Amino acid sequence: MKLATYRYEGKRQVGVVDAANATVAPLDLSGDQARRGVASLIGLEALPATGAPVALADVTLEAPLPRPDRNVFCVGKNYFEHAHEFAKSGFDSSAAKGAVPSEPIIFSKVPDCVVGPEAEVLIDPGVSDAIDYEAELAVIIGKGGRGIAKADAMEHVWGYTIVNDVTARDLQGRYSQWIVGKSQDTFCPMGPWAVTRDALDIADTAIRCTVNGELRQDSNTGLLIFDIPTIIATISAGVTLNPGDVIATGTPAGVGVGFEPPKYLRPGDVVEVEIAGIGKLRNTCRRWSA
Repeated sequence: MKLATYRYEGKRQVGVVDAANATVAPLDLSGDQARRGVASLIGLEALPATGAPVALADVTLEAPLPRPDRNVFCVGKNYFEHAHEFAKSGFDSSAAKGAVPSEPIIFSKVPDCVVGPEAEVLIDPGVSDAIDYEAELAVIIGKGGRGIAKADAMEHVWGYTIVNDVTARDLQGRYSQWIVGKSQDTFCPMGPWAVTRDALDIADTAIRCTVNGELRQDSNTGLLIFDIPTIIATISAGVTLNPGDVIATGTPAGVGVGFEPPKYLRPGDVVEVEIAGIGKLRNTCRRWSA
């Protein structure tokens, strides 16, 4: 099932997407519930009643979780080919320990940098001129917990969405921690909607990214170095995961910094991240202005 957060006639709503017919049917939620986006549906035994569907063309899609309750958890260097291309880039503060990590590399993005599909990614040349894209499958936690065993981890997954882990590579390399380079305003496009866990075969799901129509990333979630159960077990070993938490699982090879010379994003560029079974997340870059 596909579930979207969107605005229609000035009101935030959450609804069931019919991609074949390009419609969304609103769920009977209060304004306070809809404020949390699809997170308001986590834990419900059944979905609320739906209203009359409206055309997707008539609504403004937002991030499925417009503002997560806390930082988005992220996993670095989680595809073999990307681990090698990033280790060679000169911006990898973890490269001294080897190109391929022996344990998951966990960092985060602040919730304020989350934006929705079709939102603009702002590029501020006064801060960075090395802005990169990263196509990623994101996990949405449905059942919280601490010390979650790998064997039980998938029971804690509610669903999935797409994240573009936009990154200022020069800031990432300048600081030992990555949060500044990863958390610039608008640097976490998310969407176009979420899908429930049963809707996706994460062992064999295509993930692609194009920039201005040029295919840059073309891989499969089955190639993750650390699978989703391992990631959940790693984070929850001492950090309690909460319903609605988002975990971006890592990006495959083909990011801008991996090219010679690098292919960084510029104002006007259109980035499209597509994951089979979910949809396509599209965003345009624009120069920041005060």
